[in-house]
Amino acid sequence: MMSNLFSSFDPSTNLNLSLNWLSSLLGIFFIPTFFWLIPNRFSILIFNIMISLHKEFKILTKKNSSTLIFISLFFFILFNNFLGLFPYIFTSSSHLIFTLSLALPLWFSFMVYGWLTNTYHMFAHLVPQGTPSILMPFMVCIETISNIIRPGTLAVRLTANMIAGHLLMTLLGNTGPMLNYLLMLLIIIQILLIILESAVAIIQSYVFAVLSTLYSSEVNYDKKSPLPLSSL
Repeated sequence: MMSNLFSSFDPSTNLNLSLNWLSSLLGIFFIPTFFWLIPNRFSILIFNIMISLHKEFKILTKKNSSTLIFISLFFFILFNNFLGLFPYIFTSSSHLIFTLSLALPLWFSFMVYGWLTNTYHMFAHLVPQGTPSILMPFMVCIETISNIIRPGTLAVRLTANMIAGHLLMTLLGNTGPMLNYLLMLLIIIQILLIILESAVAIIQSYVFAVLSTLYSSEVNYDKKSPLPLSSL
């Protein structure tokens, strides 16, 4: 039995080094080699997922070249989420230092690019269309705050969902020795939780990539189209 419930999220090892962060690089071994080998089922599946994501992200960003970074972000988070489900593998996506290091540079680069190239468009996002004049100062404050907390919400959403599922499986696993007659029921529940966590791993990586795509689409203003409404 674990002495500490949160010990599975400890990045340090017995050598007092944070070697568990190296688990984030294990996803490289899952990248299919369809660029130089005969395609197999796994590489075809990955390729089809990339094509589907490219078509969806192209609609959001209205550009073909800017979808690669979001597809790479999706697979990077997906591999880390899935690797955390295996025993004795550190879940790096359950730490804010990992998720913030992904969300904060993206958001900051979008803001710098938007305010330097489309300043009028960025000011227009602070006031929703049809807002009364008396409410405009309050709406500017609200939209500014909601814009600033975006990287925090991206990071906390991913971290909280990964921690919640792992904690639930750890709690049920620690109660196994005390349930001699209900052990089979506990195993069935754990299998269902693993299936649920697999779905959560896919959904959270998809949500992170889609929200990042939506944030980038707000600064890529097309002058031929009318100004959109304020940000979500």
